[in-house]
Amino acid sequence: MISVNDFRTGLTIIVDGQLYRVLDFQHVKPGKGAAFVRSKLRNLRNGSVNEKTFRAGEKVEKAQIDNRKMQYLYAQGDEHVFMDLESYEQTELASSAIEYELKFLKENMEVHIQSYQGEMLGVELPNTVQLEVTETEPGIKGDTASGGTKPATLETGLIVQVPFFVNQGDVLIINTEEGSYVSRA
Repeated sequence: MISVNDFRTGLTIIVDGQLYRVLDFQHVKPGKGAAFVRSKLRNLRNGSVNEKTFRAGEKVEKAQIDNRKMQYLYAQGDEHVFMDLESYEQTELASSAIEYELKFLKENMEVHIQSYQGEMLGVELPNTVQLEVTETEPGIKGDTASGGTKPATLETGLIVQVPFFVNQGDVLIINTEEGSYVSRA
């Protein structure tokens, strides 16, 4: 058990039998009445984000999440196959469980798979990934002065806004949290 006063971003807790990750929290001490903690929690099973208020000092159960380093192998229908790098054991995850992460996953990429008591929860991506541009309009000489952007389709199907100087075939560094262009690799 852990006190809500000890909340920190990224902490995984169990509330009402559901598994949540703390996205944001705020300690509130009103002039009148008892202090409380306002929090924003993501349900790890269905991905929904909920706001919940706890009384100061209230106890919640801390969940122990296991992170295993795995390699993404391939897609097989609606399932995606990952291999444990230590035991070479293969695990399948449904597309619905990793819908957002699929935009950044490519074959042979190493990621961390999160699980709770044997139940696979999802994929933890690195902060940035390198992806190749498969389709974009060619840059026109002189366009860089305005600092504008154009859409580019990457090898995973993700579409991001990139500067005019980026061309088809370039490898880009993409921020996985925001799904945005960082720089050329």
